[in-house]
Amino acid sequence: MKTTKIAVLVLTIAVALFVLIPSLSWADDGATLYKAKCAACHGADGAGKPAAKIPAIAGKAEADTTKGITDTAKHPAPVKGLSADDVKAIAAFVKGLK
Repeated sequence: MKTTKIAVLVLTIAVALFVLIPSLSWADDGATLYKAKCAACHGADGAGKPAAKIPAIAGKAEADTTKGITDTAKHPAPVKGLSADDVKAIAAFVKGLK
């Protein structure tokens, strides 16, 4: 009986962790998202690639970066799969790039 209760408790905790951990907001911060979604084109430092006509974005205002990410007319390769919070985190990170 005691073993069954412990097994049920362990299973319950495992299921709760499996469900909750992927949705935690600290899982992806702006720097991690930028590195994964933006750095390949704009560079790790946000300097862009003038020869390829990819603009520098380092130090841009958060509103400009947000619009640049979400506006398909301004961003020819729109980044898909980003929530509004992800876009805000990237914009805040880009603002801090020098």
